[in-house]
Amino acid sequence: MRSLLSVANVLGRLLMIFGIAYLMPIVCAVVYRDGTLLTFVVSLGACLIAGGALTLSTRGYQAELKARDGFILVALAWTLTAAIATVPLILHEQLSFTDAFFETMSGMTTTGATVMVGLDTVAPTINLWRHELNWLGGMGIIVLAVAILPMLGVGGMQLFRAEVPGPIKDARLTARIADTAAVLWSVYFVITLACALSLRLAGMGWFDAICHAFSALSLGGFSTRDASVGAFDSPLIEGVLIFFMVVAALNFATHFTVWRERSFRPYWRDAEVKGVLSVLLVSCLGCAVYLWLGEVYASFWTALRHVSFNLVSIATDCGFVSTDYALWPTFVPFWMLFLSALTASSGSTGGGIKMIRTLILVRQSSRELTRLLHPALAAPVTVGGMAVPNRVVVAILGFIFLYFMSIVAMTFLLIFGGLDFISAFSAVIACINNMGPGLGQVGPAANYAGLTDYDLWVLSFTMLLGRLEVFSLLILLTPMFWRK
Repeated sequence: MRSLLSVANVLGRLLMIFGIAYLMPIVCAVVYRDGTLLTFVVSLGACLIAGGALTLSTRGYQAELKARDGFILVALAWTLTAAIATVPLILHEQLSFTDAFFETMSGMTTTGATVMVGLDTVAPTINLWRHELNWLGGMGIIVLAVAILPMLGVGGMQLFRAEVPGPIKDARLTARIADTAAVLWSVYFVITLACALSLRLAGMGWFDAICHAFSALSLGGFSTRDASVGAFDSPLIEGVLIFFMVVAALNFATHFTVWRERSFRPYWRDAEVKGVLSVLLVSCLGCAVYLWLGEVYASFWTALRHVSFNLVSIATDCGFVSTDYALWPTFVPFWMLFLSALTASSGSTGGGIKMIRTLILVRQSSRELTRLLHPALAAPVTVGGMAVPNRVVVAILGFIFLYFMSIVAMTFLLIFGGLDFISAFSAVIACINNMGPGLGQVGPAANYAGLTDYDLWVLSFTMLLGRLEVFSLLILLTPMFWRK
């Protein structure tokens, strides 16, 4: 019990930190005079009061958190910050709590699935709030807290490992974990700024440029338009977004290393970079040829334009769309869904299995096939010239099993609720990979507004499951976790 009270104390302080996020929309409300100022002032007050009350009521239980406490804190932090972030949507947009929670959980997990319609006419401050949630969720609220408030004294590494996806959990760019988190956020901020400036030069207005930069770098996929990026109908804007989506799908630690060494060689040394770029390049060219030969588009270059943007967006788990790709021959949309599971790098803002796990499993499969012919072979699994310990391979196999079983379980839950198979399966894939649009009722020309409350709660859990990479959430459901 004392351990849980210590977690509650830190959680209260994290909620107060999250209150800082309301300052940007408050400024936006003043500038645009869109009638949302009071809404966000009240929302800020509610966040500070909730966090302050939780902190004061547990002030006698401040203590260093243990490893298991980090998992509890991460799950509760994502859930409660998403819950408190619903206030503006409930007060101003009159959304139900279920719809508002789905929207904010989608934003913070960088999924980009939405239940809102009429985005073109929504108050600018509400749109900014949705995109800011994307951006904050991209690198993680808790990583931000570890970066700027080491005085929390809560065991930064425990939080960092529970929050950050992939092998970067065990990699330190600096001697102190708080400095590592700060470095990652600095790189994230600078690239976001570059993206916003590039979009502005490509023809977007400042507001749209900032919002879409938030979504692109977080790979969150929210847009200010119902038609998403297709509303701009600009090859130049699509090209800029393709570049920055690919950048966001690569390991941010690698970006920092490139900046520190003033050399692009770290990209060449990174096996994940090669894997990501190879998969995207081959898939874009192959699918463009497929659609061109299938006479979906009269010109190969038109096919390449639409395939490149939508495939890169879905494969990197961003979720922007420029056309209704559900109308393409079935092979291409399903190939894009498949790529969403494995393309993004570890240490990126993308979701899914991650490219490094894919590469390791490919090497492991190759080794097992070789062992059928040479049983005495003792060659280790290597990626990028480095040997991968067997314990890592075993852990990845465990992760893959839970990942696919989660997809099966969530799909059956949605089918049980009455959703058709294509919509259910693609929605689960889209949400567990934090990608956004699926097929069927949740396809690129629609959204999640037509789903029942039951469906939305199942998918909200699925989004969090994917964002925390399965283990960090499912471990809380095991009896052994709660044993002393």
